[in-house]
Amino acid sequence: MSQNWVLTVGKKDLADAAIEAAASLEPAPGQAVVSVDRVGLTANNVTYGLLGKAFRYWDFFPAPSPDRGIVPVWGFGDVVASTTEGVAVGQRLYGYYPMAGQLLVTPGRVDGSGFRDIAEHRSALPSPYNAYALTTSDPSYSLEDEDLHVLYRPLFFTSFMLGDQLVDQDFWGAESLAFSSASSKTSYGAAFLLRASGRHVVGLTSSGNVEFTRSLGVYDDVYEYGDLDALPKVPTAHLDVAGSSDVRAALRASLGDALVRESIVGVAHQEKASVGTLGDPRTVVFFAPDQMRKRTADWGRAGLDQRFAEAWRSFAPFARDQVEVVVSSGPEALREVWLEVLANKTPPRVGNVIQL
Repeated sequence: MSQNWVLTVGKKDLADAAIEAAASLEPAPGQAVVSVDRVGLTANNVTYGLLGKAFRYWDFFPAPSPDRGIVPVWGFGDVVASTTEGVAVGQRLYGYYPMAGQLLVTPGRVDGSGFRDIAEHRSALPSPYNAYALTTSDPSYSLEDEDLHVLYRPLFFTSFMLGDQLVDQDFWGAESLAFSSASSKTSYGAAFLLRASGRHVVGLTSSGNVEFTRSLGVYDDVYEYGDLDALPKVPTAHLDVAGSSDVRAALRASLGDALVRESIVGVAHQEKASVGTLGDPRTVVFFAPDQMRKRTADWGRAGLDQRFAEAWRSFAPFARDQVEVVVSSGPEALREVWLEVLANKTPPRVGNVIQL
């Protein structure tokens, strides 16, 4: 079994990142150890750190000391030890991992698709984050697209559920859908899915990302944040992937009553207070697991998985053309990439994958 380690960050200073040695894990009866193998780092992971307390992201993988946290990442791991029937050494799993060398899980609901971690400290946390999918039976998986899964899949799942909620709510009566942080993978994934919705899909972005955002071809129009007064005064829903109170205030001032809804999807601009204080009855916080639970009840889990797989297969060729995958190796590279992404220094076309 490989040597264990963990990367922790200061809960009050996410740039205070340190690699700490950790004991190798051994499974008690009914447990398994997964070696974390290949993960991605995007602005989504920064959101986990910024909302670590409010959304309980710190609780998934508790750090050794209370003032520090372990930021979750999405990726692939391999079972290296198991005392659980149905969970075998060598199985490869897609799921939610700590920034660490190993993860100890307590598998429950084990079946041909994988299992859920039913460890006591995760029992009250949103169940979608506790699922580990076997690559051998995952309808979305393909070996050649592992890096796309690492970089896009958690974000595209949010895009998929966001688009589904918009359709489910008849777009709240909006004729125009305005995505802030339009160069982000979450925004343009949702825009890709909504191109045929009959709504006017608008991208809002910084001046430096206008060219890239237009090149995506998924937005009908792209506006710089400084040009929001030019937005058409038609019923508009703002999908706030930026999480910026300044952008929200500017849109409210520009659109007035034409702004029918603003849904906070992320905090790409690293503004923690903006999520905690909504301040407007039109404002809601979008949480993908809530819509997932609704659709699981509507369609069943197999039905949801199949619909997502179909959406993913349509999106993957597009994503492949949009991203320059940069692969780094080892814990120190993970730390360096974390600091780069945290400082918003990663170009929108670059996707960081870390082989651990």
